[in-house]
Amino acid sequence: MVVEEAERCCVVLVPSPFQGHITPMLQLPFVLYAKGFSIVINHSELNPPDSSKYPEFTFLQLKDGLSNSDPSFLNLFDIIPEVNMNCRVPFQDYLVEMMEKPETYGQISCIVYDHLMYFTTEVADHLKLPTILLRASSCAYMEAACTFFLLKAENYFPLPESQLPDPVPKVPTLRFKDLPFVLTSEIPEPISQLLEKVANTGSSVAIIWNTIENLENQALSWVQQHYRVPIFTIGPLHKITSSLQTSLAEQDTGCISWLDTQAPNSVLYVSLGSIVVMDKEEFIETAWGLFNSNQPFLWVVRRSATEHDLPDGYLEAVGD
Repeated sequence: MVVEEAERCCVVLVPSPFQGHITPMLQLPFVLYAKGFSIVINHSELNPPDSSKYPEFTFLQLKDGLSNSDPSFLNLFDIIPEVNMNCRVPFQDYLVEMMEKPETYGQISCIVYDHLMYFTTEVADHLKLPTILLRASSCAYMEAACTFFLLKAENYFPLPESQLPDPVPKVPTLRFKDLPFVLTSEIPEPISQLLEKVANTGSSVAIIWNTIENLENQALSWVQQHYRVPIFTIGPLHKITSSLQTSLAEQDTGCISWLDTQAPNSVLYVSLGSIVVMDKEEFIETAWGLFNSNQPFLWVVRRSATEHDLPDGYLEAVGD
């Protein structure tokens, strides 16, 4: 359904400052915009999106105190609480201003937020505005994460190593070792509390999931039973907005001509994303592991890992 009088209907989006989370949050508004909504994006100072690429939208920056930080060298469990603490007040100030000036921003229909930005629901509840959660992770991941918290509440952990291959009670499709946390030792309580906040939907009236039912039917059924709010599967967003460039880093297309010379389904692709940091030993082990695979490979390495981190003679041995 196309919204009438679009200038009076606005959706506010709150992305988290990480590449894998920003991408779907910048793809989703094009779907909403096509339905007649005006779009306001409240983003943090850390990893700000390039607003010049999206002239249709309004961008409002939230002061988070992390603008000069490199997230690849920071502890994620430190960043998330700090962003949530620092962004709360400026976000509320922006919303109050928007509500007082509907002729400028439009009437706020709802707020769509990334699950790492859980402060959003606190502010929205205070201002009596509805929220919808956008989950960038798969349904399968959330099924595993929520199962972990349910078992943790029943004091299943820590587990001995010998039990890791065993099936998880009530979720036989999962083994203990499939759960996305360390199970053989205690998780520090502050980290456990943060993970539970991220897994919670708060007062959100619905969840938008960047997936499709045919891909995750079993996991989707599980999370629907768990969260008990409407779930909208609208993915894959990258196919709906295929021409949109959302990368925070300058893209290097130099590999395309090389890829075009390789046989179909022959190239190993390796990328650990924008946050995970490898130590030198792991980096070298990965390098030789790829070399010894005897397969052509494309390995994405951040600029912080320079050529001098590679073993002597490695580039010459790899060749093309």
